[in-house]
Amino acid sequence: MTTPHAAFAEALLCDITDLIGELPDTYARALRRVPRHLFLPDRIWLRDGDGGYRPCDRTQDPDGWMAAAYTDTPLVTQFTDDVPASSASMPSMVLRMLLLAGLDDPAASPPRRVMELGAGTGFHAALLCELLDERAVTTLELDSLLAAQAERNAKTAGYAPEVVVGDAALGWSPGAPYDRIVATFSVDRLPQAWLQQITSGGRIVTPWTSTWCCYGTLALAVEPDGVARGRFHAFASFMPMRRPDDTRPTPRPAQGDAFPSQTGTSPVSPWQVAGGDLDAEFHIGLAVPGAVYAWDTSGVHAPTRLHITDTTSSSWATVDYDGRQAHTYAFTQAGPRRLWDEITTAYTEWEALGRPGTDLYQLEVSPFGRHHITVHTATGQHTVREDRTETGPR
Repeated sequence: MTTPHAAFAEALLCDITDLIGELPDTYARALRRVPRHLFLPDRIWLRDGDGGYRPCDRTQDPDGWMAAAYTDTPLVTQFTDDVPASSASMPSMVLRMLLLAGLDDPAASPPRRVMELGAGTGFHAALLCELLDERAVTTLELDSLLAAQAERNAKTAGYAPEVVVGDAALGWSPGAPYDRIVATFSVDRLPQAWLQQITSGGRIVTPWTSTWCCYGTLALAVEPDGVARGRFHAFASFMPMRRPDDTRPTPRPAQGDAFPSQTGTSPVSPWQVAGGDLDAEFHIGLAVPGAVYAWDTSGVHAPTRLHITDTTSSSWATVDYDGRQAHTYAFTQAGPRRLWDEITTAYTEWEALGRPGTDLYQLEVSPFGRHHITVHTATGQHTVREDRTETGPR
C-alpha cells in the first residue's frame, strides 16, 4: 500500500544510497516504512548557510516543512539558551551507525536486546523496532519531556519500544544484558556501565568527541575476556552526552607567579591545528585532552588570533597571525600546562606518522575502564593516548 510519505521516503533513500552505497534490503525497507515526519515537531530549525539556523514552521510552510523532513540533513528540534539542545540526526548518519551495529550480520546471532541511548524524537528507536522487534528495543532519554514526546511519536507511527527516563552514562540495568548498545550523542570515553551491561560478543556504537574536535564514530566489539576493542570511523559530529549535573569544568586559578608566561614564535600555523582538517584535529583532540580553542578575528589583539584554554587548569595560550605572509607565528602560553607546546608536538607527530586518517585509530577499553588508543600506519602501531585509570568493579 502506498503511503502519503512514500515518494518523499523513496527520494531520501536515493540520496542516502548515492552517499553511502546500496543498503541491505532490511535497512532500506525500514527507512521506507518509518515515517520521519511523524517524529518531528511543527517547528524545526534548518542551517541558514551562515553558521546559524532559520525556523521552518509546518503551519506556515507545510510543503517546505515536509520536504525538510525527508532531506538528508540534521534538523534542530529544541533550543536551550539559544543553543541547539536536541536534534533529529541526519538520516544517512543514523543508517551508517545502524550498519556498524551489525543488526543483520549473518556471522553473528541476531541481537535479542538493544539499548539505544538518547531517544530524541524517537525516530532512531522506531527504525530499531522495524529492523528487529519492538520488544527487543529499550531507549533511554535524560529529558523526561523528550522521552514522553518520543514515546508519543513512536506510538503514532505504530511502534512501542520501551522508553525509559534516565542518565545514559548509567545505562539501564533492569533491561540488561544487551547485545547492542547504540548512542545518539558523542562521548569522550566509554562509560563503565555500558561495559557492564553488554553481552560477550556484543557491539557498542557511539559518536566520539574531544574538547578540541567533535568528530568520528566508534564501533567496538566485546570479547570473551571482557575487553571492548574496535576502531573509529571517519563520519559524524553529534551533540555531546548530557548528564543530570551537567556543568562545565571551572579552570583552577594559578598560584601566584608559579607559572610565568612564555613567548616565542612557532612554524606551525593556527590553521594547521584548528583550520578544519578533521583528521589533524581528531588526533590533537586525542593527544591533548582538555584543550579548547576559539578564533578571535576582532582585530583587537592581532588580525587573527587563536585562543586556547584548558578545561582542567588555568593554562592558556594565544597564537597570532600578523596579517602578512608569515612563516612563523607569535605565541604566548602560561599556566601549569604548556598548551601550545603540547599541541604543536601532537601535530608534528601526526605529520611524522604520515597524516593518518581517523579510520586508522583504534580503541581498547578494559572491563574496569582503562582506555588505550592507538593508530595503525605503514610503520606499525603507535600509542596515541593511554588512560590507566581503572575504577574497579562496582
